[in-house]
Amino acid sequence: QRILRLAEMCRRLETEDEKVLPFYPSSLAEGELQDARRALEETPVEPLAQAMQDYVGLERFWQRFNKAKLEEKVLEQTRVTLANRNQHLRELLQQYLAGAALGRKVLKD
Repeated sequence: QRILRLAEMCRRLETEDEKVLPFYPSSLAEGELQDARRALEETPVEPLAQAMQDYVGLERFWQRFNKAKLEEKVLEQTRVTLANRNQHLRELLQQYLAGAALGRKVLKD
C-alpha cells in the first residue's frame, strides 16, 4: 500500500509527455496482445496465479521502474560515448597545440 501511495504522489511530478505516453509501445503483434488481454481477464485457477492477482496494482509501478532503468542504461551509455569523444578531442587539441608550438619555434630560429 505504501508503494501505491508513493506512486500516486509521483504521478503529480510526471511531465506531460509521461502522462500522455508513459510507456514504450508494445513489441507484441496484435494477435499476441489479444491473447495477453484474454489471459488477464480470465479468473486464475492455479494458487500462484491467484496470489499474483494481489499484485496487479503494482503492474504500472514495475512498468515505470523498468522504463526508468532502461533510460538510466541509455544515459550511462551516452555518457561513456561522450567521455570517449571528449578524450579524443582533447588528444587532437594537444596535437594541434604541439604542432603550433613547434611551428613558432621553427619560425623563431
